[in-house]
Amino acid sequence: MRTKEIHAAYAGITDALDGGELKTAFDRIQNLISGVQEVSEQNRLNELQDTYRYLLHYYAEGSRDPAREQIYAGIRTGAYELADRIRHQALLSDAGGDHARAWMFSIYHPVGMADLVGQLPALYEKADTAHFETSTEQLFENVWKTLFLSDDVAALLRAALADGRFPAPAKCQLVSALLLGLQRSFDREKLYLLCDAAAAEDLEVRIRALIAVCLTLYRYRQRTAYYPGIRHRLDSLAEAPDFVRIMQTIVLRFILSRETEKVTHKIQEEILPEMMKLKYTSQGEHFGILADFPGDEMNPEWKDSATGDSVTKKLEEYAGLQEEGLDVMHFTFIHLKNFSFFSEISNWFLPFTPRHSCLGARENSPGIGLKTLMQASFVCNSDKYSLFLSLERLPATHRQQMIQQMDSQLGAMNEQQLQELKSRQNRVECITSQYIQDLYRFYKLFPRRAEFDDIFNRALDFHLLPALEPYLSGAETLLSIAGLYLRKGYYEDAQTLYDRLTERDGQDEMLYQKAGYCRQMTGDWQGALAAYLRSELLNPDSKWLLRRLADCYRQLRQPEDALAFYRRYEQASPDTVPVLICMGHCCLEMKKQADALKYYFKADYLSPENPKIWRAIAWSSFLSGKYEQACHYYGKLLERQPQMQDFLNAGHTEWVLQRVRTALTFYRCAAMAEDGGFDKFLALFKQDVPDLLHAGIDPAEIPILLDQLRYVISD
Repeated sequence: MRTKEIHAAYAGITDALDGGELKTAFDRIQNLISGVQEVSEQNRLNELQDTYRYLLHYYAEGSRDPAREQIYAGIRTGAYELADRIRHQALLSDAGGDHARAWMFSIYHPVGMADLVGQLPALYEKADTAHFETSTEQLFENVWKTLFLSDDVAALLRAALADGRFPAPAKCQLVSALLLGLQRSFDREKLYLLCDAAAAEDLEVRIRALIAVCLTLYRYRQRTAYYPGIRHRLDSLAEAPDFVRIMQTIVLRFILSRETEKVTHKIQEEILPEMMKLKYTSQGEHFGILADFPGDEMNPEWKDSATGDSVTKKLEEYAGLQEEGLDVMHFTFIHLKNFSFFSEISNWFLPFTPRHSCLGARENSPGIGLKTLMQASFVCNSDKYSLFLSLERLPATHRQQMIQQMDSQLGAMNEQQLQELKSRQNRVECITSQYIQDLYRFYKLFPRRAEFDDIFNRALDFHLLPALEPYLSGAETLLSIAGLYLRKGYYEDAQTLYDRLTERDGQDEMLYQKAGYCRQMTGDWQGALAAYLRSELLNPDSKWLLRRLADCYRQLRQPEDALAFYRRYEQASPDTVPVLICMGHCCLEMKKQADALKYYFKADYLSPENPKIWRAIAWSSFLSGKYEQACHYYGKLLERQPQMQDFLNAGHTEWVLQRVRTALTFYRCAAMAEDGGFDKFLALFKQDVPDLLHAGIDPAEIPILLDQLRYVISD
């Protein structure tokens, strides 16, 4: 079997096991064994099948076995692990077909693991930097490339993680190696080691391990439910008083990582160009008012101190993105990962130290600016290495000038940064953010990244994992997660949590509002209406809510109900132009053109230079038979920046008034509009045929006029 066939067969096995179809999974394992002629695991498959047949037999006989669930879990996990081994052995046998992939899946034979682990503490204490780095790198390679850790090696690594003398940087690298290996193939011992590391005293080791645990549980969310040891270890970790807070921070930071590409594009395409033009741009420009409410703005009452006001200037916007914890530095360092330093996988995960041998001997102090960057949460370890490597390659004079510039620009931040880092919560956020960014850069920028399954292409909604849900189901945690989803526009994700929260607390009007808003933004107007109505029972005076209810009824083609809520809004906030326009629209949809005109004229009085209001008046006048009035307003529109629809409707009006030549002129303009073409014109024209017939146009004249228009256009 070739590599692609092996992967397909393995996927079929795991799908069957995930769905609880063990008989199907056993048959597919048998087919894989036969296909790759790998009979070494046949005995294990036979044992699993025999045990499963006995279990099914006793079940069918009605026997009660208190150990049945435990036995079933053992059979299922055994099948998963058997499939893992056969897959890797099969891929190794196909080395000639795909060398790179075969190397990644090869069964690595570590050499001298005990010696490596034993010598690292002494090398670290003696500050033997070069040898310490080499040994740590070798440990990383040994761990992540070892397919399944033996009991002896697992015990050795477990002791190292528990040893206070074992260097924290080496523990950090050990965690990353375990994570990388687990992303390739499941190994319960590696996951148990991550749980051990997650109980470490060193905060950075602990947080990195918790992140790795989350990613592993997500990757294997089906099978891990059948390992009771995982639940026991998580329960033990959850006894720490800050466990939930750290886990919440991890979830929120991974949500923010979804924004990285958007932030990078925004900086590159919007913020930087605008910053370049700031000195030339007048600050006194104003934009015209909108004719209608946008209809999708969030309720201002939801905002809290953490959300802050929206920023309008590009410099403030950039600072706001950074303050919120978004990855604003990815754009800056995306092109600084070509150093040979980054050709080694382990270096992408290194905790930063300016004493690393790759940075060379530094005769001078790094300066205040660089020290600040070393401590700043918004610059991850990988980017710090990029920065220092870039500086090292500059001539000494230029390097010193750049350091001095950083000192002058960042020196003022130093004290503030130091104060922030004294806070344990800020340290948690800093470490979490930096490690996730390190992971992001590896999966997005590593030269051989195609050989890895990009974890950031997944939802990574850890709070919904059965294994983690018990620890992340508190109301405060769910509100924080849902709020971030909402602010970032992930409405379906937010809706799932708000629905859960409203089930718990049926008296919180804001929860129903937010649940309704999420449904509205995903096009579920009926669901949005139901949620908004629940909120309206609790707070009937919310103007924001009244407007949303009216919008829902309009979208559901219930203009009478919509008009009732618009009127309630108008009573609470008289002379609101967008609401007057919407009320006119409702009347128009109800065929009450005279009432519609009253609302439109009032809106025109309050906002006399609004083309959208003129457009509404003109069309309502046409439908009401007030053709000269319609001509007047279409004339005003055509003097501005007319749309295709304006030319079309002006043509209708002229035709009804028997001014056919003028009508053809307007129709020609509509058909020649840049955003249209004759086909689009014809589609819009046909939609208006019933209104033309109602206005008295002879149906026999329609094809004649359209043919004449075709000749006019072609001449």
